[in-house]
Amino acid sequence: MSTVIVTGGTRGIGLAICEKLLEDGYKVIATGRNPSEDDKLSSPNISYQSLELTSEASIRKFCEVISNVSSLSGLVNNAGINIIKPYAEITDENFDQVISTNLKASFVISRAVVKKLQSSQSHGRIVHIGSIWSVISKSGRASYSASKSALIGLTRAMSAELASQGILVNMVSPGFVNTELTARSLTPEETKSLTSQVPINRMAEPREIAEVVEFLLSKRNSYISGQNIVVDGGFSHV
Repeated sequence: MSTVIVTGGTRGIGLAICEKLLEDGYKVIATGRNPSEDDKLSSPNISYQSLELTSEASIRKFCEVISNVSSLSGLVNNAGINIIKPYAEITDENFDQVISTNLKASFVISRAVVKKLQSSQSHGRIVHIGSIWSVISKSGRASYSASKSALIGLTRAMSAELASQGILVNMVSPGFVNTELTARSLTPEETKSLTSQVPINRMAEPREIAEVVEFLLSKRNSYISGQNIVVDGGFSHV
């Protein structure tokens, strides 16, 4: 049974990815800052690890866990943060926090996974979770867009180097997704205004993002690598 690591696997898109992978017969290692029992799925095929992406010590400890995972076949770098501020008000600390969480942590964790795959001479799949704000942007998202756009470059560079070794690397960039966080962040009026700008006229469900991710992780994906797949209902092309 193949094992896939999913960072940020206790909420929203990450949770949906874990659920989909379990349905399809994978073992899953999911991370969260401090996963509680309420966060955990009741399956013998999923385990949880505490991971703080702004802590180098926490990441080093998790990389040690990765080195001991048997039958590792994939990684989903899903965990991330977004600090929305006017450009002139973004502090160095704000910028460093977003870059460390969204970009550097993905780089370091991916490196540990690649080393494990190479040492076991295994093929594998890595999926970075990006955002539509990697291909377009708007006011207040300078640090977030910078971090997610850089992930596109990382995806392409990793693919160029690793595809010949059977390690395929891609990125999935969701648009507006109907998660608990989205529901808490928007009023019904704001939600209506937002969805009216999407050609499909609704938000994505987390499951729809998970379906794309699972395909890219699976053996059915035998030829896609180095791509940023935007799943936004057509929003970024309006």
